Amino acid sequence: MREECKHFQSRTYASGDTARFCILDLAPEAPWRCPSDCRRFEVRLADAAFQRGTLVSPSTPEEPPVAGDVGELLDSAEDIINLAGPSIVAEVRAERERARKAAEAPPKWQVWKRFRR
Repeated sequence: MREECKHFQSRTYASGDTARFCILDLAPEAPWRCPSDCRRFEVRLADAAFQRGTLVSPSTPEEPPVAGDVGELLDSAEDIINLAGPSIVAEVRAERERARKAAEAPPKWQVWKRFRR
C-alpha cells in the first residue's frame, strides 16, 4: 500500500494485529497493494489532526501467493455474505421481537394478581 497517500490508514490493536487500508475502499488487494493507476491518489501533506504514538507499527506482512484474480475472489466472498445477510437480519428481528414481547408481559409470579378479588 502507498503509505504516503492521503487516504491510507493503519491501526494497531492491543493484540498486536495491524490493519492497513484505504479509507475510500479503493484498494481491492489491501493490505498489500493499491491500484497502480488509482485516480484518487493524493500525497499526504501533513498529519495536523493526528497524534503519533511512540511505538513503531509492525511492517506489512509478505504478500501471500494468489492463484487467479483477487477481484474475482473478493466478489465471490461478497456473494456469500450477501446470501447470508437476509437470514441474519431475520434472526435479529425475531430475537428483538421476542425480547419486546417478554418486556411487555408481566413476570410469571405476578399472573396470580389478575385472578385475585
